[in-house]
Amino acid sequence: MAIALVVIVVVVALSLFLATRHPVTSATEAPSPLLGTTAPAASGPLLGTKGATFNLRSDRGHVVVLNFWASWCGPCRVEAPALSTFAWQERHRGVDVVGVVFDDTVAAASAFARYYGSLYPSLVDPGGVIANRYGVTSPPTTYVIDARGIVAATLLGPVTVAQLDAVVARVRA
Repeated sequence: MAIALVVIVVVVALSLFLATRHPVTSATEAPSPLLGTTAPAASGPLLGTKGATFNLRSDRGHVVVLNFWASWCGPCRVEAPALSTFAWQERHRGVDVVGVVFDDTVAAASAFARYYGSLYPSLVDPGGVIANRYGVTSPPTTYVIDARGIVAATLLGPVTVAQLDAVVARVRA
């Protein structure tokens, strides 16, 4: 009888917790040891292309929004349309959005990018080398890098177009 009562209490408590929690729907700007420093190297093959590569150093002169994502990440699904919208609106304004596939297979990441109509390139990061350089422990994590190659902002969680607009405006100022 006591065990049944304990089980009921645990189930009720868990149900209340799940029913009252608020899902994360936007990113939080967070401190990072990388802020104010030269962005770590990010280069490699691009997802879904044969032989095409990306190198962050070649994007100097542009603001870069570097977003770590994975196909298995729920919040990444939430932010995918916003990232594509932002990439499209900024495509001729000196802002480049670049994804980095985090701890995922190429096949799953390619399917995700096709499904969400990704309008920006994504780096394949086998072994998590780039993620380790940036200290990324879970997606989505976004870094905004200024035109000089300096990390200007870190956003944890799913970004919105409004958040990216605000951060990029601040970085350009």
